Amino acid sequence: MSNTEIMTMEKFELGFNGSAVSALSEELDGLGAPVLDKIKIPSGGGLVFELPGENPETPDLATELEGVIVNHHPVNAYWADKYNGANESPDCSSFDGKTGIDQQGEVNDCSGCPYNSFGSDGKGKACKNMHRVYLLRSGEMMPMILTLPPTSLKNLKDYLQVLVMKKGCRPYQAVSKIQLKKDSNGDGIVYSKAYFTFVGVLPADTAALMADYSASIKRSSQNTEIGADEYIQK
Repeated sequence: MSNTEIMTMEKFELGFNGSAVSALSEELDGLGAPVLDKIKIPSGGGLVFELPGENPETPDLATELEGVIVNHHPVNAYWADKYNGANESPDCSSFDGKTGIDQQGEVNDCSGCPYNSFGSDGKGKACKNMHRVYLLRSGEMMPMILTLPPTSLKNLKDYLQVLVMKKGCRPYQAVSKIQLKKDSNGDGIVYSKAYFTFVGVLPADTAALMADYSASIKRSSQNTEIGADEYIQK
């Protein structure tokens, strides 16, 4: 066992226990999913995450995030109008990256949607293919949502492959670190990309409890509303 893994086990603390998770699920039955705070990735190549603080006008800032990824899944969102600064709901959204529902309630197949094809928005897609990561930080009871833009998806994919194939663990069994790096596209537009680093594994008893917690979060958080603040508008 490496020194990094030993250090991680000592400093990562659960902010919940099994009975607390069961109690929350029971109390919220029929009332919808719990409200989860969202972490924002800055525009323009910024390297500091914005986290909700006590004052909505002054968010907390962090150059890195560390915690356990208890859930992750694709989300798609399409806005017909250009971003105007308001946190508006998308005209069509998908919580699994496969089936979209527009504001009129019509169900659409994302794989055949013209807005979800390359070239529908210049060189890219009019529908934004994003990915939500649910990160539980040490000492906290509920995870926060970090929504990755399309430009960060390969980094997440590569990291998950490393976890499963080389480290032999699932995301909810490990502590991960997330940082931002600056990059630019062919048009010279600067943006931020998320990078993931393996910190260490959780002890067996904590990992077992985290498996149940992860399953609970997957059941309760899948339909958390998508907002324009989750997509970095360039």
